This record gives sequence, structure tokens and C-alpha cells, in this order.
Amino acid sequence: MAVALPTNLDEDGFYGIRLESIGGLGAHLAGQILAEAGVLGLGLNGSHFSSYGSEKKGTPVKSYIRFCSPDKTVRTSSPVERPHVIAVFHEALIGREKVALGLRQDGAIIVNSTASPAEIKERLDLPGGTIGVVDALAIALAENTRINMAMLGAVTRAAAFIDPETVKATVRDTFERRYPHLLEANLRTFQRGYDELRLQTFPLEGEWATGIARPQPAYGYLNAPWGGMVTNPGNSVLKNLTASRQGLIPAFEVAKCVHCGLCDVVCPDYCLVWETVVEDGEQAVYLRGIDYQYCKGCLKCVDACPTAALVEIRETEGYAEANRVRLFPQLDGGRS
Repeated sequence: MAVALPTNLDEDGFYGIRLESIGGLGAHLAGQILAEAGVLGLGLNGSHFSSYGSEKKGTPVKSYIRFCSPDKTVRTSSPVERPHVIAVFHEALIGREKVALGLRQDGAIIVNSTASPAEIKERLDLPGGTIGVVDALAIALAENTRINMAMLGAVTRAAAFIDPETVKATVRDTFERRYPHLLEANLRTFQRGYDELRLQTFPLEGEWATGIARPQPAYGYLNAPWGGMVTNPGNSVLKNLTASRQGLIPAFEVAKCVHCGLCDVVCPDYCLVWETVVEDGEQAVYLRGIDYQYCKGCLKCVDACPTAALVEIRETEGYAEANRVRLFPQLDGGRS
């Protein structure tokens, strides 16, 4: 027998969930497991699909899940425009993507963050509503898994009609088939995400105006640039890769550095900053630091460093900006 859905379904009779993520964090698999649990485990009708651009780590990913009663047919594959639950897998997406777009006033948004719900509310500029936070990265690092299972646990708790044991059974089926050696760690990650989610509901102060998550073309006949001008050339000098990082970055300890250059050989984004100086009439090249604007957190430099001058750390708010050595200081007034 199918589980009872909430009464606050949308105008088409659906309960919608949207996962906001980047490639490499496992949002697609989390959405797939959640939809499978609802349809095969709870007897609901539903659907799931994801949308993304280039299939590589760090690029934006959105995963959509719909549920409806078993006597209703799912006849749409469009994005979820007015979700009941939004889960933001990467905190840096706030401000870069409109992650709260379309959120229902009676819905909830969950963010992978160490901040408080009140702090996230301010950053999202929401007038109220239900905000949830869970430190999915810390859970994943402790359990040696990925954050998707922790976020899946948090979403399951926020969507209270979904039975967590049914989702765990689906996780078990999925990992037993593919990665049996990772099963228990991922079950623990799911449970911790479920248990450690902090939800807080704030009273509404002002108008609820999150809009509708309906993509629109950037240009039309009224605002298209003349002559086919390319207004965003995708210049790599101006590109900011901070939203591509998955929570870990290299830290530079200059006292341990022998300036061998092995880190620069393996860095795919040329984010290491070098300085040429003249000593005793000869040129010498020294590593000054890292321009974190161009660092996507692949940590290849850490693996290559022979002296542990580059070490893996968890990124905390403000660290990258405080320790950034600019590769192109002329772009921001000459500051280094």
C-alpha cells in the first residue's frame, strides 16, 4: 500500500524536490536512489532526471525528483519549478546560482554548511521559511565517503513522508550491486545526515517572492547585442573556479618548500604563483603561493609535493581570500 503524500502538493498534484550541486558530488545518484525508494519501496508514482552541461567535475548539476499518488500518471519531464524541498550540495553555489529560485513558502531548503540556519537565511535573502543545515562534508570525511549520502539523509528527513528505512534499503541494494565494500560506510553517512540535520522555521517577514525556476533565454530581439558580439568570451583570466572545489584545498607552508616545481608540472589550472629574483648575479625562481581563484581543489599538487610544503586542508570561510597570492595583481589595482 502506498504511503500517504502531504496535502500541500503543487497545482499538478506533485511533490517536488530539487538537488543543486556540482559534478562529482553525487547528486544524480542521490536523486536516483530517492526516486527508486519512493516508487519501488513506497508505492508512489514518480520520476527522476538530472540536467547538466559538460560532464566534468565542478560544473553545475541539478537533479529533479517528483512524487505523486499511485493513481496519477507522471506525464511531464520538465524541471521542478516550485519545489517543496531544495538541497544545496555545495555552499559556494549560493550567490553564483539562484539556488532558492521557486522554493515554496511551505517548503524547506537544506544547505551543506557549517553555518547556522539564521546565517544561511541571510545569505539566501529569504524573508522566512524553513532552513536546514548539515555539515555533510565533515560527515563524508569522517566516514571516507562522498557527501551525497549525507545530503540524501537530510532530504529524507525534510520530506517527512519518506520512510528512512525504505531509502536505506534502496541504498543497500544499490551499493551491494556496485560497491559492496562501501555499503556500511554509506549507510552510516546516510544515517548521520538524517540525524545531524538542523532545521529551523523562521516567521515570514515581508513578501515571499522566490519566483519560479523556469530558465529563460539570456537574449531576445530586444536585448541581443549588435553584430553577434560575444559579451562573455569565457576568458580564463577572469574565470573563478572556487565553486568547483569540493571542500578541500591545498595549503602552502613556505618553510618546507624547496621550489622544485613538481607542483606546477601537475597543476591543470596554473594557479601556482612564482617569482623570479636575482641572487649573486643569477636568476632564481621561488614559489610565492597559490591564487585560489583558479584552484579547483584537485589536490594533484599535494600528491606531487616531495616535502609536504603543500598539504590538504578543509576549506573554511575566508581562508582562500586571506591566503591568496594573486597571479594577475594588475587586474585588481596591483594588490598582491
